[in-house]
Amino acid sequence: MDGRWVEVGDRVLARRHDELDLTTGLVIGDDRALVIDTRGDERQGREWFAAVREVTALPLVVVITHAHFDHCFGTSAFAGSPVVAQAGCAAEIAATAAAQRAEWTAYYRERGDDVTARALAATDPPLPDHPVCPRPGDRYELDLGARTAVVVHPGPGHTGHDLAVHVPDAGVLFAGDLLENGAPPSYGPDSFPGEWANAVGAFLDEHVETLVPGHGEPMSSEQAAAQHDELAEVARLFHGVADGELDRDAADRLSPHPGVGWPH
Repeated sequence: MDGRWVEVGDRVLARRHDELDLTTGLVIGDDRALVIDTRGDERQGREWFAAVREVTALPLVVVITHAHFDHCFGTSAFAGSPVVAQAGCAAEIAATAAAQRAEWTAYYRERGDDVTARALAATDPPLPDHPVCPRPGDRYELDLGARTAVVVHPGPGHTGHDLAVHVPDAGVLFAGDLLENGAPPSYGPDSFPGEWANAVGAFLDEHVETLVPGHGEPMSSEQAAAQHDELAEVARLFHGVADGELDRDAADRLSPHPGVGWPH
């Protein structure tokens, strides 16, 4: 079975997957367990569900951190469980699923991974059914029994509909792709480079000890703060280009992260 568990707190586990260096999460309460993200296709989702069931038989609730395929296309494996996502996430999945499926199926075929290509091509992801946190700064509490997980929409960053999951009694926060460890943050066409640092700064104020990124190993608060500072420099450069004070080539040279889509 793909993946390995990393204990990041009392009954709080991160699952590290080889594919795309993805990290998912599991938070166990007395009455329910919370699954964070569902992986990238139906086959991967079933593997993830089986791994969860080796740890707990509790009823499950799922939180999707954002609409990119590697975080949400495996949701069918969790049928019957409520699926929580930011209020704009379901529409984004519906609008982009076909294009994401085509792009990444081609990616896997080009690399000779026909098993993953076929699984992804056959996946039609179900949509989240519990929209929450329509405005930046909104919070939604999930009672898991004797502990609460707090779902937060910190504002636009990696996408316009990111969610983070704070487990206050364990000092852990699952950040989705707002943070990455081992690679620079991914600036896709739906990202907000000028605002991303503000989103990360919002949950750094939660005084968490361990932050779990969407890709890579868990991070310390110091590591997350260092990445926030890099994102803040990207934001400064982004606004400099937008205001005509800096050209795009100069911003590229000065940026701590590659691949930023500078404004034209």
